[in-house]
Amino acid sequence: MKKDRTVNFLDYFQAYINSYTKKDIRMVQIALSRFKDFLKEQYPMNEFSIKPELITKEMMEQFVAYLQSRSVGEGAKSIYQRFKKVIRYAIDHDVMLKDPCKSVTCKVDSQMLRKDVLSPEEIQKLAACHYDNENPNVRRAFIFCLYSGLRFCDVKDLTYKNVDYANRLLKFEQSKTKGHSASSGVVIPLNDGLLSIIGEAPADKNCLIFDLPTYESCCKSVKRWVKRAGIDKHISWHCARHSFAVNILNNGANIKTVASLLGHSGLKHTEKYTRAVDKLKEEAINSLPELKF
Repeated sequence: MKKDRTVNFLDYFQAYINSYTKKDIRMVQIALSRFKDFLKEQYPMNEFSIKPELITKEMMEQFVAYLQSRSVGEGAKSIYQRFKKVIRYAIDHDVMLKDPCKSVTCKVDSQMLRKDVLSPEEIQKLAACHYDNENPNVRRAFIFCLYSGLRFCDVKDLTYKNVDYANRLLKFEQSKTKGHSASSGVVIPLNDGLLSIIGEAPADKNCLIFDLPTYESCCKSVKRWVKRAGIDKHISWHCARHSFAVNILNNGANIKTVASLLGHSGLKHTEKYTRAVDKLKEEAINSLPELKF
């Protein structure tokens, strides 16, 4: 049976779906497609193939956070339940040795996006916080994402060739939609702050702007940094993108503009941020003393 453990888990999952006969088959299909989207965005090396042993508890924690960032309320929880079903099946059939989902729960929280957003005040707090052995590139790149909305997979590949210094623009192809979408190209105006993070162009414009370690290592650095800054929130790298969207919407940016800056082809994905902003507004109103009239 040991050879089964080298199977591509994505193919294994698809085979499971092919022989599945229960009514919730659509949710099981969604679970697979979400897991593929998650890998593409956060583990691009494993986008098309992942061995069962590479699915770790840490990966499952990130997957749950990803599901919660994409679904409001019950959605994330029910998708994760279907995913766990396949994992259990794989364990029962000796394809996986241990359960990576053990003790990783998906709580239903309508304010999930709210929790994962850094307010402008918290961003200032973070920028002012330094600690021993911090990685300056991780620091620069994360702050850059907070002010531009870039994904990790895009910021790590940026070179000085992507910067149009004369017109103060950043132009790049999103790795998530490259070759799949007509709107994969994104153009972001660069203000003085963003330009100062990028710095002057070296002689070789093919150099990376941010020489970053792995996604996991970057997330660990961000967690340590957020904790040192005294911010009590669960912040992953992807939260920089959420924070950017919510903060500019909060400052009155138009949803179409935000969709364009984030490289969304339609407004569907951008709308979750407007819901988060509505929640913030509601909380702001409710924070006032009770009106006795």
